[in-house]
Amino acid sequence: MGSADVPKLARALERVMQLEGRRILYLVSEDWYFFSHRLPIARAARDAGAEILVATSVVDHGDAIEAEGFSLVPLKIERSGLNPLTDMSTLLSLIRLYRRERPDLVHHVALKPVLYGSLAAWVAGVPVVVNALAGLGFLFISGEIIASLLRPVVRLAFRILFNRENSQLILQNSDDVSLFRDQLGIQARRTDMIRGSGVDIVHYLPTPEPDVSSEHPVVALCVTRMLWDKGIGELVAAARLLKTRGVGITVRLVGPSDRNPTAIDAATLDGWRREGIVDVAGPSDDIPGEYARAHIAVLPSYREGLPKSLLEAAAAGRPIVASDVPGCREICREGQTGFLVPAHSVEPLAEKLTILASDAELRRKMGAAARKAAEEEFSEAIVIEQTLALYGEILQKNAPG
Repeated sequence: MGSADVPKLARALERVMQLEGRRILYLVSEDWYFFSHRLPIARAARDAGAEILVATSVVDHGDAIEAEGFSLVPLKIERSGLNPLTDMSTLLSLIRLYRRERPDLVHHVALKPVLYGSLAAWVAGVPVVVNALAGLGFLFISGEIIASLLRPVVRLAFRILFNRENSQLILQNSDDVSLFRDQLGIQARRTDMIRGSGVDIVHYLPTPEPDVSSEHPVVALCVTRMLWDKGIGELVAAARLLKTRGVGITVRLVGPSDRNPTAIDAATLDGWRREGIVDVAGPSDDIPGEYARAHIAVLPSYREGLPKSLLEAAAAGRPIVASDVPGCREICREGQTGFLVPAHSVEPLAEKLTILASDAELRRKMGAAARKAAEEEFSEAIVIEQTLALYGEILQKNAPG
Protein backbone atom coordinates (compact mmCIF):
# COMPACT_ATOMS: atom_id res chain seq x y z
CA MET A 1 0.00 0.00 0.00
CA GLY A 2 1.38 3.40 -0.97
CA SER A 3 1.39 6.36 1.37
CA ALA A 4 -1.24 8.06 -0.78
CA ASP A 5 -3.66 5.20 0.01
CA VAL A 6 -3.46 5.64 3.80
CA PRO A 7 -5.81 8.67 4.08
CA LYS A 8 -8.27 6.99 1.74
CA LEU A 9 -8.27 3.83 3.85
CA ALA A 10 -8.67 5.87 7.04
CA ARG A 11 -11.70 7.63 5.59
CA ALA A 12 -13.20 4.32 4.51
CA LEU A 13 -12.76 2.84 8.00
CA GLU A 14 -14.28 5.92 9.61
CA ARG A 15 -17.27 5.69 7.29
CA VAL A 16 -17.79 2.01 8.12
CA MET A 17 -17.72 2.85 11.83
CA GLN A 18 -20.39 5.52 11.34
CA LEU A 19 -22.69 3.22 9.31
CA GLU A 20 -22.25 -0.02 11.25
CA GLY A 21 -25.62 -1.07 12.67
CA ARG A 22 -27.46 2.00 11.37
CA ARG A 23 -30.93 1.74 9.85
CA ILE A 24 -31.05 3.62 6.54
CA LEU A 25 -34.39 4.00 4.78
CA TYR A 26 -34.67 5.00 1.12
CA LEU A 27 -37.93 6.61 0.03
CA VAL A 28 -38.42 6.46 -3.74
CA SER A 29 -41.73 6.72 -5.57
CA GLU A 30 -41.19 3.73 -7.90
CA ASP A 31 -39.24 0.52 -7.46
CA TRP A 32 -37.68 0.65 -10.95
CA TYR A 33 -36.16 4.05 -10.19
CA PHE A 34 -34.57 2.82 -6.98
CA PHE A 35 -33.21 -0.19 -8.82
CA SER A 36 -31.76 1.83 -11.70
CA HIS A 37 -30.54 4.92 -9.82
CA ARG A 38 -29.90 4.13 -6.14
CA LEU A 39 -29.15 0.41 -5.90
CA PRO A 40 -25.31 0.72 -5.97
CA ILE A 41 -25.34 3.29 -3.15
CA ALA A 42 -27.66 1.14 -1.03
CA ARG A 43 -25.45 -1.90 -1.66
CA ALA A 44 -22.38 0.02 -0.52
CA ALA A 45 -24.15 1.20 2.64
CA ARG A 46 -25.22 -2.38 3.32
CA ASP A 47 -21.65 -3.60 2.83
CA ALA A 48 -20.51 -0.92 5.30
CA GLY A 49 -22.73 -2.51 7.94
CA ALA A 50 -26.00 -0.62 7.61
CA GLU A 51 -29.45 -2.19 7.61
CA ILE A 52 -31.29 -1.07 4.47
CA LEU A 53 -35.02 -0.45 4.14
CA VAL A 54 -36.64 0.56 0.84
CA ALA A 55 -40.08 2.20 0.87
CA THR A 56 -41.53 2.42 -2.62
CA SER A 57 -44.42 1.55 -4.90
CA VAL A 58 -43.78 -2.06 -5.81
CA VAL A 59 -44.45 -3.06 -9.41
CA ASP A 60 -41.71 -5.10 -11.07
CA HIS A 61 -38.61 -5.04 -8.86
CA GLY A 62 -39.81 -6.11 -5.43
CA ASP A 63 -38.22 -9.57 -5.54
CA ALA A 64 -34.94 -8.16 -6.84
CA ILE A 65 -34.82 -5.57 -4.04
CA GLU A 66 -35.46 -8.21 -1.38
CA ALA A 67 -32.82 -10.47 -2.99
CA GLU A 68 -30.26 -7.79 -2.08
CA GLY A 69 -31.02 -8.39 1.59
CA PHE A 70 -33.00 -5.14 1.91
CA SER A 71 -36.26 -4.85 3.82
CA LEU A 72 -38.96 -3.86 1.33
CA VAL A 73 -41.81 -1.65 2.50
CA PRO A 74 -44.58 -1.47 -0.13
CA LEU A 75 -45.94 2.05 -0.20
CA LYS A 76 -48.45 3.83 -2.38
CA ILE A 77 -46.82 7.10 -3.42
CA GLU A 78 -47.43 8.72 -6.78
CA ARG A 79 -44.53 10.56 -8.39
CA SER A 80 -46.93 12.94 -10.13
CA GLY A 81 -50.50 14.01 -9.57
CA LEU A 82 -52.01 16.59 -7.23
CA ASN A 83 -54.88 14.93 -5.39
CA PRO A 84 -55.08 16.46 -1.87
CA LEU A 85 -56.77 13.43 -0.33
CA THR A 86 -54.28 11.00 -1.84
CA ASP A 87 -51.35 13.16 -0.86
CA MET A 88 -52.59 13.56 2.73
CA SER A 89 -52.96 9.79 2.94
CA THR A 90 -49.39 9.43 1.68
CA LEU A 91 -48.09 11.87 4.29
CA LEU A 92 -49.88 10.09 7.15
CA SER A 93 -48.61 6.71 5.99
CA LEU A 94 -45.05 8.07 5.94
CA ILE A 95 -45.37 9.41 9.48
CA ARG A 96 -46.62 6.01 10.65
CA LEU A 97 -43.82 4.27 8.74
CA TYR A 98 -41.07 6.43 10.25
CA ARG A 99 -42.45 6.06 13.77
CA ARG A 100 -42.68 2.28 13.34
CA GLU A 101 -39.31 1.63 11.69
CA ARG A 102 -37.32 4.32 13.56
CA PRO A 103 -34.59 4.77 10.92
CA ASP A 104 -31.37 6.54 11.84
CA LEU A 105 -31.26 8.17 8.42
CA VAL A 106 -33.79 8.60 5.64
CA HIS A 107 -32.73 9.30 2.06
CA HIS A 108 -35.55 10.83 0.00
CA VAL A 109 -35.28 10.87 -3.79
CA ALA A 110 -37.22 13.22 -6.14
CA LEU A 111 -39.56 16.11 -5.44
CA LYS A 112 -42.66 14.51 -3.91
CA PRO A 113 -40.79 12.01 -1.66
CA VAL A 114 -38.47 14.85 -0.61
CA LEU A 115 -41.30 17.19 0.40
CA TYR A 116 -43.63 14.69 2.04
CA GLY A 117 -40.81 12.59 3.42
CA SER A 118 -39.09 15.60 5.02
CA LEU A 119 -42.32 16.73 6.67
CA ALA A 120 -43.03 13.21 7.92
CA ALA A 121 -39.47 12.88 9.23
CA TRP A 122 -39.86 16.16 11.13
CA VAL A 123 -43.11 15.03 12.75
CA ALA A 124 -41.76 11.53 13.50
CA GLY A 125 -38.44 12.79 14.87
CA VAL A 126 -36.12 11.01 12.42
CA PRO A 127 -32.54 11.93 13.45
CA VAL A 128 -31.03 12.53 9.99
CA VAL A 129 -32.64 13.49 6.67
CA VAL A 130 -30.87 13.39 3.30
CA ASN A 131 -32.80 14.81 0.36
CA ALA A 132 -31.79 14.22 -3.25
CA LEU A 133 -33.34 16.28 -6.05
CA ALA A 134 -32.63 15.30 -9.63
CA GLY A 135 -33.74 18.61 -11.12
CA LEU A 136 -36.88 20.55 -10.34
CA GLY A 137 -39.21 18.77 -12.72
CA PHE A 138 -42.70 19.58 -14.00
CA LEU A 139 -43.70 21.85 -11.13
CA PHE A 140 -40.93 24.35 -11.88
CA ILE A 141 -40.82 24.29 -15.68
CA SER A 142 -44.54 24.06 -16.44
CA GLY A 143 -46.57 27.08 -17.43
CA GLU A 144 -49.83 25.54 -16.21
CA ILE A 145 -51.84 27.54 -13.67
CA ILE A 146 -51.78 24.87 -10.96
CA ALA A 147 -47.98 24.64 -11.18
CA SER A 148 -47.67 28.44 -10.99
CA LEU A 149 -49.87 28.52 -7.89
CA LEU A 150 -47.98 25.76 -6.14
CA ARG A 151 -44.46 27.06 -6.79
CA PRO A 152 -44.46 29.73 -4.01
CA VAL A 153 -45.78 27.15 -1.52
CA VAL A 154 -43.09 24.66 -2.47
CA ARG A 155 -40.37 27.34 -2.29
CA LEU A 156 -41.45 28.19 1.26
CA ALA A 157 -41.47 24.50 2.18
CA PHE A 158 -37.94 24.19 0.78
CA ARG A 159 -36.65 27.00 3.00
CA ILE A 160 -38.25 25.56 6.13
CA LEU A 161 -37.46 21.88 5.60
CA PHE A 162 -34.03 22.07 3.98
CA ASN A 163 -32.52 24.49 6.50
CA ARG A 164 -33.15 22.23 9.48
CA GLU A 165 -30.02 21.30 11.44
CA ASN A 166 -30.32 17.56 10.72
CA SER A 167 -31.07 17.96 7.00
CA GLN A 168 -28.74 17.83 4.01
CA LEU A 169 -29.69 18.47 0.38
CA ILE A 170 -27.96 16.71 -2.50
CA LEU A 171 -28.11 18.48 -5.86
CA GLN A 172 -26.70 17.16 -9.11
CA ASN A 173 -25.42 20.20 -10.97
CA SER A 174 -23.87 23.59 -10.29
CA ASP A 175 -26.87 25.51 -11.70
CA ASP A 176 -29.21 23.96 -9.15
CA VAL A 177 -26.74 24.56 -6.33
CA SER A 178 -26.67 28.26 -7.21
CA LEU A 179 -30.46 28.37 -7.56
CA PHE A 180 -31.14 26.84 -4.16
CA ARG A 181 -28.51 28.90 -2.37
CA ASP A 182 -28.99 32.28 -4.06
CA GLN A 183 -32.69 32.33 -4.97
CA LEU A 184 -34.45 29.84 -2.71
CA GLY A 185 -32.65 30.73 0.52
CA ILE A 186 -31.09 27.37 1.35
CA GLN A 187 -27.98 27.73 3.48
CA ALA A 188 -24.75 26.81 1.69
CA ARG A 189 -23.76 24.41 4.46
CA ARG A 190 -27.02 22.51 3.94
CA THR A 191 -26.30 21.71 0.28
CA ASP A 192 -23.87 19.34 -1.42
CA MET A 193 -23.29 18.68 -5.09
CA ILE A 194 -22.97 15.01 -5.97
CA ARG A 195 -23.09 14.43 -9.71
CA GLY A 196 -26.11 12.27 -10.27
CA SER A 197 -26.25 8.56 -9.51
CA GLY A 198 -23.04 7.94 -11.41
CA VAL A 199 -22.36 5.51 -14.22
CA ASP A 200 -20.81 2.06 -14.19
CA ILE A 201 -17.75 2.62 -16.39
CA VAL A 202 -17.11 -1.14 -16.54
CA HIS A 203 -20.62 -2.03 -17.70
CA TYR A 204 -20.60 0.84 -20.22
CA LEU A 205 -17.47 0.57 -22.35
CA PRO A 206 -16.46 2.39 -25.55
CA THR A 207 -16.94 0.32 -28.67
CA PRO A 208 -16.08 1.04 -32.30
CA GLU A 209 -19.01 2.75 -33.93
CA PRO A 210 -20.97 0.77 -36.55
CA ASP A 211 -20.01 1.09 -40.20
CA VAL A 212 -21.95 3.71 -42.13
CA SER A 213 -23.41 3.16 -45.59
CA SER A 214 -26.43 4.19 -47.62
CA GLU A 215 -28.28 1.17 -46.20
CA HIS A 216 -27.00 1.77 -42.66
CA PRO A 217 -26.96 5.50 -41.90
CA VAL A 218 -25.64 7.23 -38.79
CA VAL A 219 -27.89 6.61 -35.75
CA ALA A 220 -28.64 9.42 -33.28
CA LEU A 221 -29.94 7.72 -30.15
CA CYS A 222 -32.23 9.39 -27.60
CA VAL A 223 -32.65 7.33 -24.42
CA THR A 224 -35.26 8.83 -22.12
CA ARG A 225 -38.83 8.63 -20.94
CA MET A 226 -41.23 9.68 -23.66
CA LEU A 227 -42.13 13.14 -22.34
CA TRP A 228 -42.70 16.40 -24.18
CA ASP A 229 -40.39 18.22 -21.77
CA LYS A 230 -37.56 15.92 -22.78
CA GLY A 231 -37.65 17.77 -26.11
CA ILE A 232 -38.97 14.78 -28.04
CA GLY A 233 -41.29 16.96 -30.13
CA GLU A 234 -38.40 19.17 -31.23
CA LEU A 235 -36.27 16.12 -31.98
CA VAL A 236 -38.96 14.65 -34.22
CA ALA A 237 -39.31 18.01 -36.00
CA ALA A 238 -35.52 18.09 -36.49
CA ALA A 239 -35.65 14.56 -37.90
CA ARG A 240 -38.25 15.67 -40.44
CA LEU A 241 -36.01 18.57 -41.41
CA LEU A 242 -33.02 16.27 -41.83
CA LYS A 243 -35.01 13.94 -44.04
CA THR A 244 -36.11 16.77 -46.35
CA ARG A 245 -32.45 17.78 -46.66
CA GLY A 246 -31.34 14.26 -47.49
CA VAL A 247 -29.04 13.91 -44.47
CA GLY A 248 -28.11 10.28 -43.85
CA ILE A 249 -29.20 9.89 -40.26
CA THR A 250 -31.75 7.87 -38.30
CA VAL A 251 -33.15 9.25 -35.05
CA ARG A 252 -33.97 6.42 -32.67
CA LEU A 253 -36.15 6.89 -29.58
CA VAL A 254 -35.58 4.39 -26.77
CA GLY A 255 -37.53 4.61 -23.54
CA PRO A 256 -40.83 3.92 -21.81
CA SER A 257 -44.04 5.88 -21.67
CA ASP A 258 -44.82 7.56 -18.36
CA ARG A 259 -47.58 8.82 -16.09
CA ASN A 260 -45.96 12.25 -15.96
CA PRO A 261 -48.27 15.19 -16.87
CA THR A 262 -46.10 15.83 -19.96
CA ALA A 263 -46.18 12.22 -21.18
CA ILE A 264 -46.52 11.73 -24.93
CA ASP A 265 -49.64 9.69 -25.63
CA ALA A 266 -49.46 6.30 -27.32
CA ALA A 267 -51.38 7.50 -30.38
CA THR A 268 -48.76 10.16 -31.09
CA LEU A 269 -45.91 7.68 -30.70
CA ASP A 270 -47.70 5.20 -32.98
CA GLY A 271 -48.22 7.98 -35.53
CA TRP A 272 -44.50 8.79 -35.56
CA ARG A 273 -43.72 5.10 -35.89
CA ARG A 274 -46.02 4.73 -38.91
CA GLU A 275 -44.72 7.94 -40.45
CA GLY A 276 -41.19 6.55 -40.42
CA ILE A 277 -39.51 9.86 -39.57
CA VAL A 278 -38.06 8.45 -36.34
CA ASP A 279 -37.51 4.93 -35.07
CA VAL A 280 -39.79 4.60 -32.02
CA ALA A 281 -38.25 1.57 -30.35
CA GLY A 282 -39.87 1.66 -26.90
CA PRO A 283 -38.04 0.57 -23.72
CA SER A 284 -34.90 -1.54 -23.85
CA ASP A 285 -33.11 -3.77 -21.33
CA ASP A 286 -29.82 -3.41 -23.19
CA ILE A 287 -28.79 0.24 -23.09
CA PRO A 288 -25.05 -0.55 -23.53
CA GLY A 289 -26.01 -2.43 -26.69
CA GLU A 290 -28.15 0.48 -27.86
CA TYR A 291 -25.19 2.84 -27.61
CA ALA A 292 -22.90 0.30 -29.28
CA ARG A 293 -25.27 0.31 -32.26
CA ALA A 294 -25.46 4.12 -32.36
CA HIS A 295 -23.08 6.92 -33.39
CA ILE A 296 -24.46 9.95 -31.52
CA ALA A 297 -26.38 10.51 -28.27
CA VAL A 298 -29.03 13.22 -28.26
CA LEU A 299 -31.21 14.70 -25.50
CA PRO A 300 -32.90 18.08 -26.19
CA SER A 301 -34.50 18.23 -22.71
CA TYR A 302 -35.86 21.43 -21.17
CA ARG A 303 -34.16 20.87 -17.79
CA GLU A 304 -32.39 18.04 -15.98
CA GLY A 305 -30.64 17.18 -12.75
CA LEU A 306 -27.89 15.17 -14.39
CA PRO A 307 -29.34 12.83 -17.01
CA LYS A 308 -28.21 9.25 -16.49
CA SER A 309 -28.70 8.53 -20.19
CA LEU A 310 -26.03 11.09 -21.10
CA LEU A 311 -23.67 9.72 -18.46
CA GLU A 312 -24.15 6.30 -20.03
CA ALA A 313 -23.58 7.76 -23.49
CA ALA A 314 -20.36 9.39 -22.31
CA ALA A 315 -19.13 6.17 -20.70
CA ALA A 316 -19.90 4.39 -23.98
CA GLY A 317 -17.73 6.89 -25.81
CA ARG A 318 -20.43 8.55 -27.86
CA PRO A 319 -20.53 12.29 -28.69
CA ILE A 320 -23.54 14.21 -27.39
CA VAL A 321 -26.00 16.77 -28.71
CA ALA A 322 -28.05 18.25 -25.89
CA SER A 323 -29.94 21.33 -24.79
CA ASP A 324 -27.96 24.12 -23.17
CA VAL A 325 -29.82 23.74 -19.88
CA PRO A 326 -28.94 22.82 -16.29
CA GLY A 327 -27.89 19.21 -16.00
CA CYS A 328 -27.24 18.57 -19.68
CA ARG A 329 -24.36 21.00 -19.88
CA GLU A 330 -22.59 19.30 -16.97
CA ILE A 331 -21.62 16.42 -19.25
CA CYS A 332 -22.25 17.85 -22.75
CA ARG A 333 -19.49 20.44 -23.03
CA GLU A 334 -19.60 22.64 -26.09
CA GLY A 335 -16.98 21.67 -28.63
CA GLN A 336 -15.41 19.08 -26.31
CA THR A 337 -17.78 16.19 -25.57
CA GLY A 338 -20.48 17.38 -27.96
CA PHE A 339 -22.65 20.31 -29.00
CA LEU A 340 -25.15 22.35 -27.02
CA VAL A 341 -28.27 23.83 -28.62
CA PRO A 342 -30.94 26.18 -27.26
CA ALA A 343 -33.85 24.45 -25.55
CA HIS A 344 -37.03 24.22 -27.65
CA SER A 345 -34.99 24.65 -30.86
CA VAL A 346 -35.31 22.66 -34.07
CA GLU A 347 -32.99 24.22 -36.67
CA PRO A 348 -29.90 24.34 -34.39
CA LEU A 349 -30.60 20.77 -33.29
CA ALA A 350 -30.76 19.60 -36.91
CA GLU A 351 -27.59 21.56 -37.72
CA LYS A 352 -25.48 19.99 -34.96
CA LEU A 353 -26.75 16.51 -35.77
CA THR A 354 -25.78 17.12 -39.39
CA ILE A 355 -22.25 18.18 -38.43
CA LEU A 356 -21.67 15.05 -36.38
CA ALA A 357 -23.34 12.78 -38.93
CA SER A 358 -20.91 13.95 -41.60
CA ASP A 359 -17.66 13.81 -39.58
CA ALA A 360 -16.55 10.44 -38.20
CA GLU A 361 -13.26 11.82 -36.85
CA LEU A 362 -15.10 14.52 -34.88
CA ARG A 363 -17.41 11.88 -33.45
CA ARG A 364 -14.39 9.82 -32.38
CA LYS A 365 -12.64 12.79 -30.79
CA MET A 366 -15.70 14.00 -28.87
CA GLY A 367 -16.62 10.47 -27.82
CA ALA A 368 -13.14 9.92 -26.38
CA ALA A 369 -13.39 13.18 -24.41
CA ALA A 370 -16.82 12.14 -23.10
CA ARG A 371 -15.43 8.79 -21.93
CA LYS A 372 -12.56 10.54 -20.14
CA ALA A 373 -15.02 12.82 -18.32
CA ALA A 374 -17.12 9.81 -17.29
CA GLU A 375 -14.07 8.08 -15.84
CA GLU A 376 -12.67 11.09 -14.00
CA GLU A 377 -15.81 12.88 -12.80
CA PHE A 378 -18.98 10.82 -13.10
CA SER A 379 -18.13 7.21 -12.27
CA GLU A 380 -20.39 5.26 -9.95
CA ALA A 381 -17.47 4.70 -7.57
CA ILE A 382 -17.00 8.45 -7.10
CA VAL A 383 -20.69 9.02 -6.38
CA ILE A 384 -20.82 6.14 -3.89
CA GLU A 385 -17.74 7.44 -2.07
CA GLN A 386 -19.18 10.95 -1.81
CA THR A 387 -22.63 9.78 -0.71
CA LEU A 388 -21.42 7.43 2.03
CA ALA A 389 -19.01 10.10 3.24
CA LEU A 390 -21.99 12.46 3.53
CA TYR A 391 -23.97 9.83 5.47
CA GLY A 392 -21.11 9.36 7.91
CA GLU A 393 -20.54 13.08 8.41
CA ILE A 394 -24.16 14.03 9.06
CA LEU A 395 -24.73 11.00 11.32
CA GLN A 396 -21.71 11.99 13.36
CA LYS A 397 -22.84 15.62 13.63
CA ASN A 398 -26.28 14.59 14.80
CA ALA A 399 -25.23 11.84 17.19
CA PRO A 400 -27.06 11.97 20.56
CA GLY A 401 -25.24 13.84 23.28
